[in-house]
Amino acid sequence: MLILFNKPYGVICQFSPSAGKPTLKDFINIANVYPAGRLDTDSEGLLLLTDNGKLQKMIADPAHKLAKTYWAEVEGAATDSDLEPLRAGVDLGDFVTQPALARVLAGPPPSAELWPRTPPVRFRKNIPTSWLEIVIAEGKNRQVRRMTAKIGFPTLRLVRVAIGAWRVDGLKSGQWRMADAPV
Repeated sequence: MLILFNKPYGVICQFSPSAGKPTLKDFINIANVYPAGRLDTDSEGLLLLTDNGKLQKMIADPAHKLAKTYWAEVEGAATDSDLEPLRAGVDLGDFVTQPALARVLAGPPPSAELWPRTPPVRFRKNIPTSWLEIVIAEGKNRQVRRMTAKIGFPTLRLVRVAIGAWRVDGLKSGQWRMADAPV
């Protein structure tokens, strides 16, 4: 079994209770499924869950190089040349990232593809924002946020839109659906 879940902002990627904060249990009432990887509490978007240990390992293990695609709203007016360090690999102090695919999006993703966030990102009248698409195969703790901050564009909103061929398309925040697992 494979579940595609559009994790809302603020939801903790675990089923056990967590001091009154929302968890996966508040959205998915299916026994014996577990997240294949994690998504930070303050990030949104695609989370895969499965009851198959081999599939869970294949999805989560960086050795399989499964691409993870993110849309990041960042503070500042990023240009294509600003993203060169991401494409080369960024030294984050504790490790150097693998080269990422990165591009500046023409504007915010259309509302048909991106749901409103609750609570909304704080608006600042005099500080521009940009939307980036970043594809990585790693996925270490807070990696995309750390990468954008390192190049001078702190992340305001981070949405994972794809893991490999699985996409969050058509799922509203908090919704899930069954999907075909690879053979």
